[in-house]
Amino acid sequence: MESFAAIDFETANEFPTSVCSVGIVIVRDGEICDSFYSLIKPEPDYYRQINMGIHGITPEDTVNAAVFPDVWMQVEPLIEGLPLIAHNKGFDEACLKACFKAYMLDYPDYEFYCTLQGARAIFKGLPNYKLTTVAEYCGYYLDNHHNALADAEACARIAIRLYSR
Repeated sequence: MESFAAIDFETANEFPTSVCSVGIVIVRDGEICDSFYSLIKPEPDYYRQINMGIHGITPEDTVNAAVFPDVWMQVEPLIEGLPLIAHNKGFDEACLKACFKAYMLDYPDYEFYCTLQGARAIFKGLPNYKLTTVAEYCGYYLDNHHNALADAEACARIAIRLYSR
């Protein structure tokens, strides 16, 4: 697989619909060629301290942000025809499906792959399979972890290494 879109969401609270940012990195023919980042007004619109402590996004950051459907209208043309890849796809795929459901949008059954599962299968002997650890093993130092765009880029670089074997 040489073309795909790596995706990462950050959430404001315990609900998967509470996405407050999205990062997308587009890979075509094995090369990163585009990226997209946006803050999103979460639904429900409140923040847990633990979430803010992880990603640093606050209610003030998203008070005037677009809602998910408006952001996704910008994302759709970028990812058209591409499979999606996430590190721990269960989380990001659940967020995406929950947002589509919450806003009563038709979910297009995106093809999703997981760099966490792939790394566990291919990169034997790592001390753990956290995004930062696997990214570093692949030669990419993730210095802004939990920024959705930085995490999506790390995922893309892992996927390039995994799927170009």
